[in-house]
Amino acid sequence: MPLDISATNPTAIGTRVMGVLNVTPDSFSDGGQYLEVDKAVEHALQLVSEGADIIDVGGESTRPGASSVSFAEEIDRVIPVIEGIARASSVLISIDTSKPEVMKAAAAAGAGLINDVRALSGDGAMATAADLGLPVCLMHMQGQPSNMQVNPTYANVVDEVRNYLLGRAKACIDSGIPRDRILLDPGFGFGKSLQHNLDLLRHLDRIVDTGYSVLAGLSRKSMIGALLGDPGSNRLTGSVTLALYAVRKGVHIVRVHDVAQTVEALTIEAAIAGS
Repeated sequence: MPLDISATNPTAIGTRVMGVLNVTPDSFSDGGQYLEVDKAVEHALQLVSEGADIIDVGGESTRPGASSVSFAEEIDRVIPVIEGIARASSVLISIDTSKPEVMKAAAAAGAGLINDVRALSGDGAMATAADLGLPVCLMHMQGQPSNMQVNPTYANVVDEVRNYLLGRAKACIDSGIPRDRILLDPGFGFGKSLQHNLDLLRHLDRIVDTGYSVLAGLSRKSMIGALLGDPGSNRLTGSVTLALYAVRKGVHIVRVHDVAQTVEALTIEAAIAGS
């Protein structure tokens, strides 16, 4: 079923939690762990039991330096998993893709949200998303995964990210996608240095103030290791800390690998706030 992203307080904790499920051999954190369909579906259901409102299924790594895969290979990876999740659960399924062919196949298999790191800028992506009628998440990325971390440069990262996302949102509306079906994602770690990520975090409310629903994906990012001075560090505590900060800044969805720990933290946060 499509996501009602117009609701600002859709759950008891006031924030939707999107669980990450990468069915790839090379994703930065969980690559290779869920290549078997049964194992991937089992993990998705575990995330749902832990409190995930959305499962984000991706079949192509977008880690720094990643190479692209064909739409046929991506379809082969994600469609059996989406079908398996849809048979076993009513959870909202998101397809993490930039390819129109994958969007169509995923929607037919049961996906209810399109999550595109290229903000529907690829050939045919915008028209396909509009035809499918699903909510869309538009992410900012400077460059492409293969080169985005080489030398990211901005005059003002907050203004540039905000203006880019507003421009892509307008393009969606002009293409027939309703405003209340558009999510914005500032793209932490996608063509940003550590300082750029910190600037975006400090001013995340400026993205929220656009009036669109906002998603933040900070889970297990390399910035956590950089801040701790240990690139190989366990990033669980940092991930939960960043998710809490993003929620305090007003985001509507946090995209995370560690669902149970994030939900626990958000539940305590909500109780303290009296929500």
